[in-house]
Amino acid sequence: MSIIQQHTQASLSDAWRTINIDALDPDSSQNFDTSTLHPPLPEIGEADVRQLNAQVRQLLRGGDFEGALRGCLESPVYNGNDSAKESHMQTVVEVLQSIKASEMTPMLQRIYSSQGGSELLDVLMKYLYKGMSGGSSSGGLKTPTRGLTPQATGFSQIGSRPVGTNESTGTAMSVLLSWHEKVVDVAGLGSIERCMTDWRKV
Repeated sequence: MSIIQQHTQASLSDAWRTINIDALDPDSSQNFDTSTLHPPLPEIGEADVRQLNAQVRQLLRGGDFEGALRGCLESPVYNGNDSAKESHMQTVVEVLQSIKASEMTPMLQRIYSSQGGSELLDVLMKYLYKGMSGGSSSGGLKTPTRGLTPQATGFSQIGSRPVGTNESTGTAMSVLLSWHEKVVDVAGLGSIERCMTDWRKV
């Protein structure tokens, strides 16, 4: 074998394909912890959520609906377990259902025009989408499971449906959709975009 043939075979080797280029790049994500890009969020336990929910319900009983809504939105549960998030979600839905339709837009306008109001409405939008997606199980927002009974005809018979649960589901969904419309009217479509792209989830 000639020297030219040996050189050609060495240069055509596929060994270069095994080199991890990203490991050699100092700006690559492999060379630093990407979790440091997000600031740490305070962890909220179930006891903290229960205390907050109690304060919000006290404001509701006192007739301060705007204060109750602000209380929910100023303390969203980003870093907490599922039960804490679920409990806070139920409180948010309870507050939204307690507010009259005629008071929605004026209340949202007051919140939006206040300091940090845009962020509060973004938080509200997150809870609206979570509720509409069925993220709240105990509040009747999920479609109830219906049992199927096999019949001799080969078809399945749907069992009796829990009418009260379905009515609760429809009422809650109607309230969430109404609030969604009002939030978009006040904060604009940008609120939806910020909600979808924010890495912090409720």
